[in-house]
Amino acid sequence: MERIKYTKNIRKVVIKIGTSSLSNKDGILDLNKLNKFVKDSSKAFDKKADIIIVTSGAIAAGLGILGYNYRPTEISILQAAAAVGQVQLMNAYKNIFNNFNINIGQILLTRQDMIKRAQYLNIKNTINRLLELRVVPIINENDSVAVEEIKFGDNDRLAAMVAALIEADILIILSDIDGLYDSNPLENNNAKLISFVEKITPTIERLAGETGSKYSLGGMVSKIKAAKICSFSGIPVVIANASQENVIERILNFEPVGTFFAPQAENKIKGIKKWIAFGGKTRGSIIIDNGAAEAILKKGKSILPVGIISIEGNFVKGDTLRVCNINGKVLAKGICNYSSDDLLKVLGKNDSQIKSIFLNSFCSEVIHRDNLVVFNDDFYDKEFED
Repeated sequence: MERIKYTKNIRKVVIKIGTSSLSNKDGILDLNKLNKFVKDSSKAFDKKADIIIVTSGAIAAGLGILGYNYRPTEISILQAAAAVGQVQLMNAYKNIFNNFNINIGQILLTRQDMIKRAQYLNIKNTINRLLELRVVPIINENDSVAVEEIKFGDNDRLAAMVAALIEADILIILSDIDGLYDSNPLENNNAKLISFVEKITPTIERLAGETGSKYSLGGMVSKIKAAKICSFSGIPVVIANASQENVIERILNFEPVGTFFAPQAENKIKGIKKWIAFGGKTRGSIIIDNGAAEAILKKGKSILPVGIISIEGNFVKGDTLRVCNINGKVLAKGICNYSSDDLLKVLGKNDSQIKSIFLNSFCSEVIHRDNLVVFNDDFYDKEFED
C-alpha cells in the first residue's frame, strides 16, 4: 500500500501505449488490442479522470499497409509509413472511442515544438482546453516530418515531457513487459519483478536492458529515463503490461500492478523551471568554481560573474545554458542574462569592476535563481538535455 500516499488524488492521467501493445507479431495494427486499451481507458474517463494518451504505432501500422514485414532504416520510407499509418491509427481510435461516446482530438508534436517557450505553453493550453471539453487528447510524435535533430527519440520520453508539461498526477507506461525486473527475465527464469522503486539510482538504471520489439524504439532503458524525468517533476510513474485485464483501473485503485516509481518531492519543479529542464534547448555551457557550485547547490544562490571560470559555445542573452563544475559535471541548467561575447568580458569580476565596463546597463546575476534548475544527487541525465 506504499503507492497510496503518492496517488491519492489522481485527476490528470497520461497513458503511453507502445507499438508492441497495439500491433500483432507482424507489426500490423491489431484492432482487438486497441479495443482493449480504449475500453480500459474509457473506464477511467467515466470516473471523471482526465485522460491523455500518448500513442505509438503509426509507423508500424503504415509498414503493414505498405507491405513491409520489417522496419527499414531509410528515413523517407519510415516517414511515408508514418503518414499512411497515422491516418489508420487515428481513424481506429476515433471509431472505437465513439462506441463509448467519447470524443478524441489529435495532437502531433516534434521536439522543436517544445523548444520555444511560447509554443510550449500553447501546447499546454491546447491540451488543457481539450480536457475541459471532455475530449481525450491523443498525442504522437509527428514522424512524417520529424528528422533526427527534432525528434524526441521515443514516445516514452514524449509521454514524460507531456506529463511534466501539464502537471499530470500520474504517468502510466503500457508495453509488452510487466515492469522492471531484478535481472533479465528472458535470460533468467528466476528474475523477480520489482514492484516499488523509491528512487531511481544508478543501480536501478543498470537493471534496464535494451529489450524491445522490432517495430518499436523504446525498451526498458527509455522507460527508466522517462520515469526519471517524471520523478524530477514530482510525478509518479507505473510501467505495466498492457495485456493485463483492467490494467489501468487496477493501477488507479492502488493495486501492485507493474513497477511503481515514486516521485522525488524534494526535486519537484514548476512553471518556467520545468521548461528550462525539459524544453529549452541548451546553447552552451558555463564552468563555475567550487565556491559558486556550493552556493547554488547548498545555499540557493544565483550565479554571479565572479564565480565563473570559463564558457563554452556561442549564445545570446535569453538562451538556456548548462552549468558545470570544474570537473565537467552538469550541476544545473538556466537562462543566461548575458551573451557569450559580453560574458567573456566579465568572467571572474565583481559588481564594481563590471560597472566600469557596462556602466549602469548590466545585470548582477548571470543566471538568476528563479531561472535556474539545479540537479541534486547526480540526478541530471542526458534526457534533460536537448
